[in-house]
Amino acid sequence: MSIASTPKSQLSPARLRRLADEIKSRGEALGFQQIGITGIELGEDERRLQDWLAKRRHGEMSYMARHGPKRSRPDLLVPGTARVISGRLDYWPGSSHDAEAVLQDPNRAYISRYAMGRDYHKVLRQRLRRLAQSVESAIGPFGYRVFVDSAPVLEKSLARNAGLGWIGKHTNLLHHKAGSYFFLGEVFTDLPLPVDEPATDHCGTCRACIDICPTKAIVAPYQLDARRCISYLTIELKGSIPIEFRQAIGNRIFGCDDCQLVCPWNKFAQPTSERDFAPRHGLDDKSLVALFRWTESEWAAATEGSALRRAGFESWRRNLAVALGNAPTDAAVVDALRERSSDPSEVVREHVQWALSRHADC
Repeated sequence: MSIASTPKSQLSPARLRRLADEIKSRGEALGFQQIGITGIELGEDERRLQDWLAKRRHGEMSYMARHGPKRSRPDLLVPGTARVISGRLDYWPGSSHDAEAVLQDPNRAYISRYAMGRDYHKVLRQRLRRLAQSVESAIGPFGYRVFVDSAPVLEKSLARNAGLGWIGKHTNLLHHKAGSYFFLGEVFTDLPLPVDEPATDHCGTCRACIDICPTKAIVAPYQLDARRCISYLTIELKGSIPIEFRQAIGNRIFGCDDCQLVCPWNKFAQPTSERDFAPRHGLDDKSLVALFRWTESEWAAATEGSALRRAGFESWRRNLAVALGNAPTDAAVVDALRERSSDPSEVVREHVQWALSRHADC
């Protein structure tokens, strides 16, 4: 659809209401499952962020504290921002091997289901820009910036305020008709659009996500200690993974979906129709040994244009060494580990030695 042309200077309250509806319709036409609009007040979320940082629960993610209040004050990040247009895009790859079956096979590598296809940053950023450009073509130049995990933005808080879902006890965003398997992106704008009603909490007394977490990273309802989270340990943390968490990591080599897999709201999750999010290179069901034997050039080729690049090759091998240490003892596992006992990386060598110690009787 096209948005009827109206100069920005002539946008009456009635026209702004119609424009908001048209933005949502255009967003759906571009493939978003939902578009919402919110203001920029995040006072309570700012206080929670400051408390989280003060408790050092962000670990080595120094970027979480680097920008001061810009993360919780959109108009400091982008002066003139009056509203945030928030969009969600489903990613659950319905064609992939069953996630729980892979998790239960200690010889297979588990990769978080959001990361098996094309890098979502690129997909969402392109869609949001097209959405903003369609508005610009209708009303002329206006102030906007697009963000997809690319700046200090409290995206889940903004999405909640825009009516896209509530922040669950596992700290992921949940929608009562879609679960939590979706990406978020934002358009900061100076347009004084009407805002949507915030979503309300529907977790109730459920604590399935808290109980299932392998490393007990959800230290209380709605409180996550990233330092214990497998997603943090396998992606964000560089260097050595604390020994106390290695066995609990199991066969998870990039991220963790346990708290989402067990969430009852995800029975409503719909498989994505986005081809970009379909698994590539069979990464939904690969053996640990096969992946551990990839050379750096093979890894680079298989992860081109993928979110898997965030971890880096050294952490990739480190994570696989931990997973192989947790795998059943057999000759193939031990041989693969021994092949990397002289790896150029001190970090990889350390984790290989730990893994070999777990198979000492072989």
